[in-house]
Amino acid sequence: MTPTDSINLTILTNCFVVVLGLCIGSFVNVVIYRLPRKKSLIRPGSACPGCGQTIKWYLNIPVLSYLFLRGRCAGCGERISFRYPLVEMTTGILFLLFFRQYGLSVTTIGFWLLSAALVAVFFIDLDFKIIPDAITLPGIVVGLVFSLVSDHQTIVSSLLGILAGGGTFLAMGLLGQAIFKKESLGGGDIKLAAMLGAFLGPLRVFLIFISSAAIGLLVSIVILTISARFRRERLMPFGPFLVLAAILVVFYGAGFVDWYWNTFIPQ
Repeated sequence: MTPTDSINLTILTNCFVVVLGLCIGSFVNVVIYRLPRKKSLIRPGSACPGCGQTIKWYLNIPVLSYLFLRGRCAGCGERISFRYPLVEMTTGILFLLFFRQYGLSVTTIGFWLLSAALVAVFFIDLDFKIIPDAITLPGIVVGLVFSLVSDHQTIVSSLLGILAGGGTFLAMGLLGQAIFKKESLGGGDIKLAAMLGAFLGPLRVFLIFISSAAIGLLVSIVILTISARFRRERLMPFGPFLVLAAILVVFYGAGFVDWYWNTFIPQ
């Protein structure tokens, strides 16, 4: 194979991975819309939320259909939220990043599943202030299976991650409830942390805990400063911060651990 053929094959492979991610992202959109509303994820087919008209398959192509229709329903002309192509593009980009980092492997497939679940959790918690058990509980099981078939981590590390993630956030929730006399951390956040532990292990969960707290503090300060609505209602779900922190830790956590170890641990 010539260098040109190798480059062309790489480009084609990357394009295939992105298209796969876009298609999975399209299904994630269905999960985001239907799961919290307790609707079937299979039937009926996709339809316009405004007029209820079924969307034909050739008008339901990820990203391209949105651009072709200029963000409006082909039937009633109602504006379609930009969130739909945003979810698809985000999933496609994450699929490509994981593929570029881990190649075509069981590890990549596991992280593809995790990234799709995290994108769904991000937007569901943002809208409904809930993290569905239908995502996190199966996710914990998938994370355990992932540790058995992947060389990313061992089953022991996965189990410790579940205990570290779920246990730490459970302790935080109980402490917050004792201090503030009300629920300060939902059960969905605890199960999400356990799911992340199942995939990533105890050390990365610890980094996620620190990173999510820092991200949450910064974002909260900004939003509470500029938004009277948030100051008044104090609507601040924690799930999106966990998701952002988890993605950062997956890609940059190993480098941070190496830096910390080499800097602060005597050799």
